[in-house]
Amino acid sequence: MAEASSVNAGSGCEEKGPEELSQESARPGSIISRVKLFDTMVDTFLQKLVAAGSFERFTDSYKRFYELQPEMTQRIYDKFVTQLQTSIQEEISEIKAEGNLEAVLIALDAIVEESKDRKEPAWRPSGVPEKDLRSAVAPYLSQQRDALQRRVQKQEAENRQLADAVLAGRRQLEELQLQAQTRQQAWQALHREQKELLAVLKEPE
Repeated sequence: MAEASSVNAGSGCEEKGPEELSQESARPGSIISRVKLFDTMVDTFLQKLVAAGSFERFTDSYKRFYELQPEMTQRIYDKFVTQLQTSIQEEISEIKAEGNLEAVLIALDAIVEESKDRKEPAWRPSGVPEKDLRSAVAPYLSQQRDALQRRVQKQEAENRQLADAVLAGRRQLEELQLQAQTRQQAWQALHREQKELLAVLKEPE
């Protein structure tokens, strides 16, 4: 009777479980990427899932059909297991793609690798939630405050430039008004002189 372990037949090597990979990652000089660890956990889950639904248990649910068509029952079971594994793997692949999980795990590996050279101790919670919250939120609030101050300073500078432009416009308008008044006065004086000249010319000799 074929069992579920035949699904991974032909690989030529025995898959290591997440516990074994975790032990290897703890050994000096060994680095197991989180992507590989995640994939191994998925494979282990599928193996345990198939083992839980073995062919023997499958035939227990369909004894009458198995007695009549044992080979057909075997083919149905193999196809069911294959489709189940494929469906689960496709679903997990979609989740990994939508959440960009592989890139996140690789970035996490890089962060852990960089932290190995740090001499200062890593952050640990103090046990006082209020204190931990302040220490976590304070840098963000300080960053937001600095950004807000920069925006205010930029806005104030723009307001000063606008005010200077308004004052310059007013001065220019005043100069234009003064020029217009000067020209009007000059025209009026010229008009009076013309009238006086005409009056003189019209006087009888």
